Amino acid sequence: MSRLLSDLGVELPVLAAPMAGGGSTTELVVAAARAGSMGFLAAGYKSAALLAEQMRAVREQGALFGVNVFAPNPVPVSVDAFSRYARAVQAEADRYGLSLSDSGPKEDDDDWAAKIDVLVGSPVPWVSFTFGIPDSTVVTALRRAGTTVLQSVTTVDEARLAAEAGMDALVVQGPAAGGHSATLTPDRPLAPASLPDLVAHIRSEVTLPLVAAGGIGTPADVAAALREGAEATMVGTLLLRTDESGASVPHKRALADPAFDTTVLTRAFTGRPARGLRNAFTDRYESSAPAGYPAVHHLTAPLRKAATAAGDQGLMHLWAGTGYRRAVHEPAARTLRRLSDAW
Repeated sequence: MSRLLSDLGVELPVLAAPMAGGGSTTELVVAAARAGSMGFLAAGYKSAALLAEQMRAVREQGALFGVNVFAPNPVPVSVDAFSRYARAVQAEADRYGLSLSDSGPKEDDDDWAAKIDVLVGSPVPWVSFTFGIPDSTVVTALRRAGTTVLQSVTTVDEARLAAEAGMDALVVQGPAAGGHSATLTPDRPLAPASLPDLVAHIRSEVTLPLVAAGGIGTPADVAAALREGAEATMVGTLLLRTDESGASVPHKRALADPAFDTTVLTRAFTGRPARGLRNAFTDRYESSAPAGYPAVHHLTAPLRKAATAAGDQGLMHLWAGTGYRRAVHEPAARTLRRLSDAW
């Protein structure tokens, strides 16, 4: 049993990953805890007030949980590049009566300071950071509050930076992961690597405990990551079709639809590299999409919302890791326990 998990009373080596934008729900987090695992509330794209409300809801159920936060690491986009892209995707927005190009790039920090205040004032066992490494004052404040602080990393260099920043543990994310890459350099191509190899490489360079994530689809995948030195694993895509998932119905259907036969890394939806099912939008716009987060995310958000409401899978962001075919319709507890079978 991993000390990282046993200190919390977590029995399973497979945790429920945070999925911002709706996939993660309080019900999913509670279900994970009741299965002997642990889930994460996703703080991304929600206000600090809503995060606090969801934390209270999970606590009322007596469930162990963590929180994942998007740390500010903006990718600026020029007004010209933004405007060109806005004009291009306006062709899709027209069918929903939307105007995407009325204003310039919108930049924000996702209510960063207020979320940190919530987490320091109402501590949870684990807080993980994605997209950027917070400064030492944030890490110190959380640790003093009794929180274990984790950093998502995608390379050895990032792992070293996280260790130097005083992190307690690392979430090692392979490039096969669904949704946004945690890369600290989103304007550069992701380096190809299998998750076990990435874990082994980072394990040889950094002494911090590791949690492995990205493309896990089978108990054998879990076992391979643990063999290479991870103390736990984390899955997201395989939970998207579970009873407790907050993923939209069109998203859940696409994951099981043979017409969606591959995943692609794309920045077409948000200006940051993210893996999802290949569809008409990725085919049309990946080559012209600028790097620019969160501006591109805010640009396409109304279109994606309208497409989801209409069940238009060709224009939706259908986030999925490479193991998406293993996602099944069942209780989340069953998924987590099945993946833990080889441990």
